[in-house]
Amino acid sequence: QVQLVESGGGSVQPGGSLTLSCAASGVNLATLTIGWFRQRPGGEREGVACIDGRTASTYYAASVKGRFTISRDNSKNAVTLQMNGLKTDDTGMYYCAPEPCDQLRVGIVETAFGSWGPGTQVTVSS
Repeated sequence: QVQLVESGGGSVQPGGSLTLSCAASGVNLATLTIGWFRQRPGGEREGVACIDGRTASTYYAASVKGRFTISRDNSKNAVTLQMNGLKTDDTGMYYCAPEPCDQLRVGIVETAFGSWGPGTQVTVSS
């Protein structure tokens, strides 16, 4: 069974850092295009970062560019999202999913697996 499970969320103060992990079972993430998404309280799910499975090129939404870094950890069959300089606006539930970066960057939110993982909660507050 193919499954992605997010972890690493938590509560931090503004300016803090967290590292989220997207771990896979039943599939090798090394060559998949993976996106990180978030759903802020009262908002729609949105894409924030993506890493291409073929070229390793990355994309970041304007709201997180320069603060978040997406990368692969092939030894753990995972994709990580390093989040620095966290702001209160970053609060939300974070999810990972396979989606072409070209779709994510224009606001299409979907997962090629047909269902979403449980997500991991990120709370930024003072």
